[in-house]
Amino acid sequence: MKKILCFLTVLLTCMLNVSAQTDTISYGKNASAGHYAQINGIQLYYETYGSGEPLIMLHGNGGSIDAFRYQIPFFAKYYQVIAIDSRLQGKSGGSPDTISYEQMASDFCTLLDYLHIKSANVLGWSDGGIDGIIMAMKCPEKVKKLAISGANTVPDSTAVTNADIQGMKNFVANPGKASKTDVALTQMMIDQPNISYADLGKISCPVLVMAGDRDMIKAEHTLKIYQSIPGASLCIFPDSNHGVCQQHPDLFNATVLTFLSK
Repeated sequence: MKKILCFLTVLLTCMLNVSAQTDTISYGKNASAGHYAQINGIQLYYETYGSGEPLIMLHGNGGSIDAFRYQIPFFAKYYQVIAIDSRLQGKSGGSPDTISYEQMASDFCTLLDYLHIKSANVLGWSDGGIDGIIMAMKCPEKVKKLAISGANTVPDSTAVTNADIQGMKNFVANPGKASKTDVALTQMMIDQPNISYADLGKISCPVLVMAGDRDMIKAEHTLKIYQSIPGASLCIFPDSNHGVCQQHPDLFNATVLTFLSK
């Protein structure tokens, strides 16, 4: 039977003694933890923290490793955290002329090969969640467990509002002084992803599907993703938006840790 994971903030804080406080490390710009790997024709930047079972972290559109500044120090106490700048974002290379979720998922699978990691846990937020889903489909042997937050599998109004779609189209049509990279990343969200619910049914690893109850991804779409993945777990965070990992990091971290530790 599918289980719905939903926890009370106070209870989890008391049980796990979770702290969202970050230290003085500048995540995404930490030379002592940073590395480059030549992956699929680009320089892919990543940072490593902690030790143990590997956990890779995949940020959202236009973001960087710093998006997980509340997650990295917490999970580094339990795992070897490998936080990655997606291609064309953060300190990673790439071309705005060719960008796709499939390409980024391929980068991450190839990086695991480069690091001689047979399989890893994956935590993906927003676009990173999409990348994680594709990894679980395209290189399933490399994904031990997958936790996603605020991910969508189609770019249409069944997943996001018409207002959000039109806003992105308006930006692409009139970008002003925005960079070519910003335009390309926005266009990608307009056109992609295009993952069928039937394909989600082929995912074999344990999956935790998360979102905020005020997420930019429609609740019914998140629910459909959860229902389409065999044996998946679901958590909808109360009073939370698309960035719940930053908005309520204690609750978010504890929920993901509970899932990964099962």
